[in-house]
Amino acid sequence: MLRSLALLLLVLGVLELLMITLVPTPGAVAFSHPNLHPLAAIRLYLRLGTIQEQVFQIGGNVALGFILGFLLPQITPHLRGLIRVEAFTALFVAGVEGVQYLFVPGTPLTVDVLILTAVGAALGYVPLGRMFGMRLHPQHLHWWQRRLARSAARRRGTKSA
Repeated sequence: MLRSLALLLLVLGVLELLMITLVPTPGAVAFSHPNLHPLAAIRLYLRLGTIQEQVFQIGGNVALGFILGFLLPQITPHLRGLIRVEAFTALFVAGVEGVQYLFVPGTPLTVDVLILTAVGAALGYVPLGRMFGMRLHPQHLHWWQRRLARSAARRRGTKSA
């Protein structure tokens, strides 16, 4: 039941994200040139953006990452692990950014979105996502945990499961 709730929350979050990102933001037009220099767009928003634009752009990307970092390990045990959560988040956000850049005029393409969502995913995964994911999927062991269990079983002279 908790997995279903996590999946529902993730779907609702993704739908909300698509509704927000696939509509041009008037304030983003000034920042709409492609930017592949890390932290340049963040500095630009902090220097020239209004408080509302800063919260929406910077805080929104961190919040999206937080949601992904928290909910992904609840949905499937295969996305439990910081590297896996970060990789899935990066691929997902790169896809959304690519679609947004190609189909929504006046939207920025910037590497800072990946950085901000990665920070948010780590903040969501480390304290909460990991803990709840382990509670929902206690039987799922990482590769290194399975290896340690086999090695311990060999030392004891028993067969591992």
